[in-house]
Amino acid sequence: MDDPILTIDERAAINSGRWFSSLSPSLRHDILRCAYVKRFKDGDLIAARGDPPEEWIACALGAVRVSSTSISGKQVTLTYVEPGIWFGDVAIFDGERRTHDAYAHGSTTILCVARADLRKILTQHVELYEALLRLHARRIRQLFGLVEDLNTLPLRARLAKQLLHLVRSYGVPSLANGSDTRISLQLAQEELAQLLGASRQRVNQELKAMEREEAIRIEPGGLVVRNRQTLLRISEADADK
Repeated sequence: MDDPILTIDERAAINSGRWFSSLSPSLRHDILRCAYVKRFKDGDLIAARGDPPEEWIACALGAVRVSSTSISGKQVTLTYVEPGIWFGDVAIFDGERRTHDAYAHGSTTILCVARADLRKILTQHVELYEALLRLHARRIRQLFGLVEDLNTLPLRARLAKQLLHLVRSYGVPSLANGSDTRISLQLAQEELAQLLGASRQRVNQELKAMEREEAIRIEPGGLVVRNRQTLLRISEADADK
């Protein structure tokens, strides 16, 4: 599945990433110069828990599903890494093994930088140290925000916020109605429930309620957002309770 060259769309996804685009042109050039491409089919294992951290990775197409396995053997999805996002650097810095499994969700392309090359780039570009600190700080803020939401917001508000996030990351115009936005990331309701720490049944109930309010439309191929403002009001109204 490997192909040494990114497509135009894949390169655009990497270059337009919020963090990567903030780097200097010379640093971006040196990162891309030593990077190599890997392509995966849906469900392929990209990295396994316990693996040594050999690569720094960016998603260029599709999504990377990060998951863990419970004591009972149930696989739980923790997050989806979207195009333009870099990950895997924490294990490289602390020297520990990978803590989670990473799978391709749909046809997925990743861009990899070998650990030795990353360390070489760090010696040549001091700028990268500060940039990675900013990246880690952003992750910590997001993590604290998720923990706060989980402990303070009802499921309805957390679901609305998650749908708004998915629209920003994976929203495409709906073919049936140009004013609607389809979430191109194909998620089963069980997978969506895992992201929210809830049961599939409860998430299904909330989705149907949002559909009655004409905020979303549930289709066989996924979810369509009909009114972002309604979702925003749901998240804000419930957050104030």
